Amino acid sequence: MENQVPNEWNQDKTEVQNQPNIAEVETQAMQSDNIHEAIKEESNKEGDSPNASPQRTYKGLLLGASLLLGTLGGFGGSYVADMLRDSQTAVIYQSVEQVDKEGNDITNMSVKDVVTNTEQSVVEITTESAATDTYFQQMITTGAGSGVMITKDGYIVTNHHVVDGANKITVRTKDEKEYEATLIGKDEKTDLAVIKINGDSFTPAVFGHSSELHVGDEAIAIGNPLGELGGTVTRGIISALDREISIDGRTMTLLQTDTAINKGNSGGGLFNAEGELIGIVNAKSSGTSVEGLGFAIPIDTAKGVIESLIANGYVTGRPQLGVSMVDITDEMSAFQSGVSELGVYVAKVSDNSAAAEAGMQVKDRIISVNGTEISSAAELSKVIDSKKVGDTIKIIVDRDHKQVTLNATLKEAPAAQ
Repeated sequence: MENQVPNEWNQDKTEVQNQPNIAEVETQAMQSDNIHEAIKEESNKEGDSPNASPQRTYKGLLLGASLLLGTLGGFGGSYVADMLRDSQTAVIYQSVEQVDKEGNDITNMSVKDVVTNTEQSVVEITTESAATDTYFQQMITTGAGSGVMITKDGYIVTNHHVVDGANKITVRTKDEKEYEATLIGKDEKTDLAVIKINGDSFTPAVFGHSSELHVGDEAIAIGNPLGELGGTVTRGIISALDREISIDGRTMTLLQTDTAINKGNSGGGLFNAEGELIGIVNAKSSGTSVEGLGFAIPIDTAKGVIESLIANGYVTGRPQLGVSMVDITDEMSAFQSGVSELGVYVAKVSDNSAAAEAGMQVKDRIISVNGTEISSAAELSKVIDSKKVGDTIKIIVDRDHKQVTLNATLKEAPAAQ
C-alpha cells in the first residue's frame, strides 16, 4: 500500500521583493490543489512538445573500477573508484565492506568521527529565479537547500526540486567559500540533480550500499536547515526500508528515518556509522501531529542516475508513455472537470510520444494496462517503469462511455529542459 506524504516536499523556494525572511526561506510546493483545471486547459490546446536538451551536458563513459587501498580524507578501509572520463576525470568513490574473520564490521566510528570525516563533503545551496507576479512585475524567487560533493573536481548531487527553474545557483562550502555552479543535469522522476563548481581539491563523500542497511541502523544527516544553518548535524536511525511514498502522482521507494529533517535539508547527505553516504535527503512528512518522519533517496538508486546525469545530462534508457495524468477522486472534481466518473484521466498528450502515436486523447479514462487495472496515476507510472524502451503495451481506455483498445510502443524519455 502506498503512503501519501502530506506537505511532503522541502521545495526550498520563496518569493521576495527585498531581503528574504529566513523563516520563510522555503515553501511547500508540488501540490495540485486544482487538478481538475488540467483537463479543462488541455482540452482546448494541443500537447506540448517533448522537453529540450539541458543547459549543459558532459559526455562521458563509465570505464570501470580500480581498487584504492589506504585512506581517503580520514576514512579507513578500501574503496572502488568509478571513473567518468571527459576533458576532466570525475571519480566517484564506492566503499568496499570491511569485516573481520567472524564477519563483524570493523569500521564503526563515533558520531564525532563520522561528522569529522563527512562535513567537508556537504555544501549549502542557494538559488535565484526570475518570476513575474500577477501585476506583471519582476520578482526574485530565492531558494535554499543542501548538496553533497561526490568528486574531487566539484560535482555535487542535490535534489531536482532544489535547483529546478533556477537562473543562478550558488554553492557555499564548509570553509565558507562561495562558488557559482553550473547545472549538469536533473531528473524530476527521482528528484535528483547534479551541479558542478570549479576546483580540483574538494573532499568527496564515499558512497555506501543502501542495500546493506537494516532497520535500526544508525543514520546521521548533515544539511542546511532553514537555509541558514549550514553544517547542521542530526542523528537517528533507519526507521524503514523500501517505503513506497506517493508524491505528486509519482511513486518513490525511499528510506525512512527519524533523524530530524527540516526545510533546507533537501539534497543533503544521510550517512551511516562508517561515514558512508547511504541516502540523499529529499522529503519530510509534516503536520501538527507528525514528528520523526523523514525520507531519503537510497544511494543505490541514486548512483546510476548520478552517473547518467554526469555522462549525458539526463537519464537515458527510461521508457515513457508521454502523457500527463490526473486522479479524479471525488464528485466535485469530476463535476468541475466535466467528467461523469471517478478515475485516472489523461490531461495532456505530448507530441510525437508513444501515447500520441497510439491515438490516446485528452479526457480518456485509463481502465487497464496489459490486463492490470489502473486506479491511480502512480499505478500507471509503476507499470511503465517496469517496462523497457521498445516494449508495446495494451491500454484499454474509456472514451465517451465506450471502451477503446490502444497499443502503445514505449519511447525513451527525452532530456528535461
